[in-house]
Parts: sequence; C-alpha cells; structure tokens
Amino acid sequence: MGRRSWTRMAAALGLAAGALLATPAAATATRSVTLEATYTSGLENGWALVERYRDGSTAFQAETYPPDGRGDQKGQTRRLFGDVARPHSSRFLLYHAPGWQTGAKSTPVLLVHGANQTADLAWANPNAAGSYGCGQASCPTTGLMQHLSGQGYKVFAIGFPHVTGDGHYWAEQIHDAVTRIRAKTGAAQVDVIGWSKGAFNARMYVSSLRKSWGTAYAGGVRKLILVGGPNKGFDWGYRHGWTHDFAIFPECGGSLNAPAPHTQMVCYGLWRNHPDLSYEGTAYPGSDDMLYRWDNVYPLSTAEQDWYTTYYGGTGFYTAGRGIQWAIDRGSLVQPLINAGTPSSVPVYQLCGNMPDMALLHNEHTGPSDGAVFVASCTAPDGLANRAATATLPLNHLKLGWSATAMSQIAAWLG
Repeated sequence: MGRRSWTRMAAALGLAAGALLATPAAATATRSVTLEATYTSGLENGWALVERYRDGSTAFQAETYPPDGRGDQKGQTRRLFGDVARPHSSRFLLYHAPGWQTGAKSTPVLLVHGANQTADLAWANPNAAGSYGCGQASCPTTGLMQHLSGQGYKVFAIGFPHVTGDGHYWAEQIHDAVTRIRAKTGAAQVDVIGWSKGAFNARMYVSSLRKSWGTAYAGGVRKLILVGGPNKGFDWGYRHGWTHDFAIFPECGGSLNAPAPHTQMVCYGLWRNHPDLSYEGTAYPGSDDMLYRWDNVYPLSTAEQDWYTTYYGGTGFYTAGRGIQWAIDRGSLVQPLINAGTPSSVPVYQLCGNMPDMALLHNEHTGPSDGAVFVASCTAPDGLANRAATATLPLNHLKLGWSATAMSQIAAWLG
C-alpha cells in the first residue's frame, strides 16, 4: 500500500492509540479562557466563523508530537492555529456553522471530533483527506454540520491542537466550548455529539472524570450522543499489531499517525527501533486511556504473526514490545470512567456500527465490530445512569459520522 493512501487513512481515523501524557496536578491553576483570534473570511467547507481560544490554566503543558511531522496540523486547521504546525495544548478552536445565531432550534449543538480528525474532516467535508479518507473509496463533500444546520440547529464544533491529545485536556476544553456556546446563544444547555475518541472524552467531562485542576460537570449538557464510542475500551492495535506496524514504521513504508504496539520491528531484514512511534513513547498522549482487554471475550487470532508476544509482551520473530497490560497499567481510563458514572440528568445515546469494511485498513474481525471498536464495547451500558437509546447500523467506524442513515438517527435523537 502506498504512503499516500496510509496518510489519507491516518487523517481520517477517529480512533488512534497512544500513551497518556501525565500532567501536573495543579489544584491552584489559573482559570481563564481568552479569545486570541477571530476568522470570518476565506474559511473552507462552509463554516461561517471560527474563533481561537487559549485556556489559561497552568495545568496545560506542551505535548509531544511524532518527530517526523505525521501528527502536525495542516491546511486550514494549521492556519487557524496561527500557522503553527504544533500548537500548544492550551489552544482550541470553536467553529460556527451558518445559522449559529438564527437557527430556530432552541438548544445548540456541539460536535466533538475524534483522534486524527479535524472539525472539517469529521463534520463539514468527509472528502477533506481525499479518496479513501472517509472509510470508502469515494467521499461526500458535506457532512453532519450541514445536515443539522439545514434543519435549523445552531451548530458549533471544537478543534483540538494535538490530534491525539491528552483526554483530560480535551475534556476540559469541551467544558470551555460548552461555556462559550451557552454565553453566545443564551441557551441553558447544549447537546453534545462526540465521535470515537471525542465521544470518550465528552463522556469524561459529563462524568467529572478529571484531575485536581479540572472542572467538575455542572449541568450544561442536555443530551450526550456517543458515536462509535469505545465505552468499554478497545484493543484493536494489539490484536493486529504486526499488520498495524507496517502502516506505522517508516522503514516498512508506513506513515499512519497512530502508535505501534511494538517498539521494534523487522523491516527488510533489519530490526528497526521506534519507541517514539509506539505506545511506550509520548507522541500519542491521549489514546491508551481507551485501552481495555477483550481477550477473555473474543479469542485472539493465532494466525497473526507474533500474536502472543504482541498482546502479552515479549520478543517475537519480527517484533518486540511490552504488551497491552503494560499500556493499560500506564494510563487506561476505561474502568475509572465506568466507575465515575454519568449523571442521571443527562440522557446518553449510543450510535454504533457493525460493518468492519473500512477501506485500506486492517479491520477488527475477531468479533462483531465497526472495524475498530467491538459492538459490545460501543453499546456497553456500564456506568450509564440514564441510557436513553442505542442503535447499531450497518456502517463502519468512519461512516458513522457522515452517512445519511447515521445523520438521520442523530437528528431524530436530538428531536
């Protein structure tokens, strides 16, 4: 597979895998959110207005990016971050759709994208990454933003500085965005739609799963819609690690912006060492918080190269790494999130897929899944105090954000 194809999928994939970067416990962190820039002209993909904010909390620290630039911001997103390829983690973008002031619906909507995505790719133009960037060969040029805006919703979207950033940072910035939207519109509450990692981090905010410097949930969300959410985690990268490595290790031709389950791999007869592109590094600070073991539910495929040492740790014939339990112990937040629970005042909706047919990717195939997340994880009720509805559609993980059936279901739930 060519480098260009992997790059397109890397830009589109809403679940990445990485290491949770520890942030200092700053109980007395400065609390302010500052508007840094406003953009109203030259915006692509139909947005009416974009604002850049800085959260002044001293808890936000600069995060590590992959050294070869594969995780850098590009295109319009980079321009909106002040032409900075690696923005500081305290920054975030707030996108405004047409009708954000005049929409007839009383409750505004906040869209929260997943890992390796932008507000453009996730919500406004699934073709922003080109062919194969949306889960199939040909991609539409409009998405959920236009769909909801056209129905009279006041639609907003958040954009994050690090595309696989620390989940605690994302959750805090979701709070910031909800606060700004309520102030702008005068609405008492906001409907939040999170996709993939964005769903996990939105749930973190609503569940008040936070560090000492984080903001507790205070009732600003009317409905929470989780699209392709790994509600009970995922182990996709470790189940199919050798195949994923080929898409990641540059010496094997890889450029995918996701962490490898291994630090070492044989490429063209030579051992290559890349802790910087693995779960054991720091360049993917917000994805191992979603790791969870499913080997006791769905047996591992023994036909895959180095399957045992990949999952459980050790050196195989072609790979070496510490295994999934090491990464879970380092920073998984799945069980803490379940234990925290969602408040009963927030109805939670789960939109899931069961078609593992994402183009150009090695799909999850050892159990019913959307190609990345097991259906049983996406639909898991664990920790949901008010589980309003669940729907499973014949879609893959990437199509869940833009297909007509998915958008119709989301609009029906917003109601």
